[in-house]
This record gives sequence, structure tokens and C-alpha cells, in this order.
Amino acid sequence: QVQLVESGGGLVQAGGSLRLACVGSGRTFSTDAMGWFRRAPGKERELVATISSSGWVAYYVDTIKGRFTISRDNAKNTVYLQMNSLKPEDTADYICAAGAIINLSGAPYWGKGTLVTVST
Repeated sequence: QVQLVESGGGLVQAGGSLRLACVGSGRTFSTDAMGWFRRAPGKERELVATISSSGWVAYYVDTIKGRFTISRDNAKNTVYLQMNSLKPEDTADYICAAGAIINLSGAPYWGKGTLVTVST
């Protein structure tokens, strides 16, 4: 069974940091793109960041550029999202995704999400 399992979410004060991790199992994702979406309360799902299979190419949505960094460890089948200078508007369920193509429409594989809450 193919799974993506996120961890690292929680409650943090504005200006703080969190590091999310997503571990894949059931197949290797080393030849796939991996990324993170988020869904804030009352809002549509948003593509936050993606990283190529090699880790050399990354995409970030404008609202998190300079604050978040995506990385991956193919030996561990894992993708990370380092989130710094967090703002209350970053509060959302953060969902890991993987597949040959990840875009605004979605991805072939999904995790269940980890909740990030940023307080003022």
C-alpha cells in the first residue's frame, strides 16, 4: 500500500518556525516530484512548494518565498518543509503530495495532512 505520512505540525507563535516531514512508503518516490499543498479554513487548497526528483529545482508560491524551504532526502523517501517567520495566515492543514507531475490541479499521491496553527 502506497502511503505518504506527514509529521511536524503543531501550534507556534507568529515569528516562530516549524519543520514538516513527509515519509513515503510502499514505493520509492526518488524519481517523482514531491511537494506540499495547504488548505486553510474556509479557503481552497493552495500549492505551496514543489521539488524536482533530483532536488535541484524548486517552486514556491509567492506568499511564502524567502520564509519556507523545501528539501528532500531520497535515501529516506522523505520530503521536508522548513517554515520560518510564520504568520497567522500560514495557519492551515499542510498536505504532502508526490508523483510524476504536481501542479495546481493536484498530484497522483496524497498524504492526510498535518495541522499548523500560528497564533498572534
